[in-house]
Amino acid sequence: MENFEIARILGEVADLLEIQGANSFRVRAYRNASRAVAQLTRPLAEMVEGNEDLTELPDIGETVAANIVELLETGTLQRLEELGREIPISLVELTRLEGIGPKKAARLWKELDVTDLEQLEAAVKAGRVETLPGFGPKSAAKILAAIDERRKQRGRMLLSEAEAFLTPLLRHMEKAPGLDRLEVAGSYRRRRETIGDLDLLVTVKGEGARVVDHFASYPAVERITGQGDTKGSVVLRSGPAVDLRVVPPESLGSALLYFTGSKEHNVELRTQAVRDGLKVSEWGIFRVTEEGEEGERIAGRTEEECYRVLGLPWIPPELRENRGEIEAARKGALPDLVTVKHLRGEVHAHTDWSDGALSVRELAEACLARGLQYLVVTDHTPAVGVAGGLTAKRVRAQWDAIERAREKVEGIRIFRGLEVDILKDGSLDMEDEVLDELDFVIVAVHTYMALDKSEMTERVVRALRHPAVDLLAHPTGRLLNRREPYGIDMETVLHAAAEQDVAVEINSSPRRLDLSDVHLARARELGVPVAITTDAHKAKDLDNARYGVDQARRAWLERDDVLNARTATQFAKWLRRRHG
Repeated sequence: MENFEIARILGEVADLLEIQGANSFRVRAYRNASRAVAQLTRPLAEMVEGNEDLTELPDIGETVAANIVELLETGTLQRLEELGREIPISLVELTRLEGIGPKKAARLWKELDVTDLEQLEAAVKAGRVETLPGFGPKSAAKILAAIDERRKQRGRMLLSEAEAFLTPLLRHMEKAPGLDRLEVAGSYRRRRETIGDLDLLVTVKGEGARVVDHFASYPAVERITGQGDTKGSVVLRSGPAVDLRVVPPESLGSALLYFTGSKEHNVELRTQAVRDGLKVSEWGIFRVTEEGEEGERIAGRTEEECYRVLGLPWIPPELRENRGEIEAARKGALPDLVTVKHLRGEVHAHTDWSDGALSVRELAEACLARGLQYLVVTDHTPAVGVAGGLTAKRVRAQWDAIERAREKVEGIRIFRGLEVDILKDGSLDMEDEVLDELDFVIVAVHTYMALDKSEMTERVVRALRHPAVDLLAHPTGRLLNRREPYGIDMETVLHAAAEQDVAVEINSSPRRLDLSDVHLARARELGVPVAITTDAHKAKDLDNARYGVDQARRAWLERDDVLNARTATQFAKWLRRRHG
């Protein structure tokens, strides 16, 4: 059993315990353990096999450690089965709906006997849900929308979730007998923010059937849907469908190009190839004879070779969406895309002064360990009550902690910042006297997300016009596979950002990736600086920057488009555009 499966099961235990009304300490213990396991880089199976003490891992106590060993040894967890006899496990899916947490799921079950999406939908339509305390007509309408969105999302997973399934599978495949090359294709390779199925391509030395057999023997396979000499198809436990194709070495490049997609990119390539008397397929690029038949193969071994015979340089997978990349390639005008190595600072991160896990000093040390030159500390303001937002008095007290951290941590500059809530009317959740003394001010919406589009747009634009504001964080409020963006006119917002010289954020949390690649491309066109941030609440979150970079690359962003790709000196100069 892989780490991601263990993390999922521990998370389900936490959900069921909370629905049951169990002690909050027990719920939190399983919740924290689930998160900790999901972030582990080493396989727990390897640690248990080596008799390592799991309780030495963060957030893993003796009970959870015993649960992990039980899962690895038996494939099941008695505690989960016991809870499942008391509480319908299907209630866990209800808690994935926007606006329904474990407590509301428990109320729906106990008072309306609702245990799954279909029953919930029927209860809403019958008018039964809106009569429950804590719900009401607006909540009922939101639940129907959330159910519809959940159904659309079934079968798609976050990019980070796809990595969790793929990483151990690739380790397994690397041991396949006769394996020569192993490549990942599909939307995963294009770094789409959500992924459907996974696609693997291999070349082999010897019989392809041996590699397909090895693929089908992967322990996390739930069922085999196809198996032959050159292709295998499986569905992973609680996970995606995966296709494996064995291709000849002379066709690997053309197959990788074909199966990476996108479909629209491939169609445009084939259309242009036809005009040149060529045929493009997964097997290679061929000349077409006068009789219209497939003739000599002229490319296929590598992607570079395929693009070259089509008169193009190699096009990075992130750009292959038929959004002008082929024309740009033909003109020699492809962007020099930003990379993780270009990032010089973290400008949106939280400490234990609000809802983060680290002190200012610890956060600075974590950034320094990742090669960053600067950090902006940006804890919440009071409107985000659950996050322990800072009052003006506490903000000033934090400045003393920042000053002490500056003295203790050499090699990194620490700036004083704040993530300030945009209130319902567009005003800011902090006194101007405090804002004027900060180095960097982030504004964000966390409440009243159901405003209509015009109200929300006016609200955000008003906030951007405040002279202290530097960055708009997670501008559409979306949570992938959980919450749709709130209604907002991003064209108007981006124009306001350009006029006010305010940056916009790519929030690198795999659950957010907000802004979308399309909105980011528009920001680039308007000259709006983009900050790739992690919104870190603990050290491990800083490593999510790569997902934000993926999003930036899909939007054609280069190093100069990214605010925190500037050096500390350049960043400080940019701050002085307003602060003097």
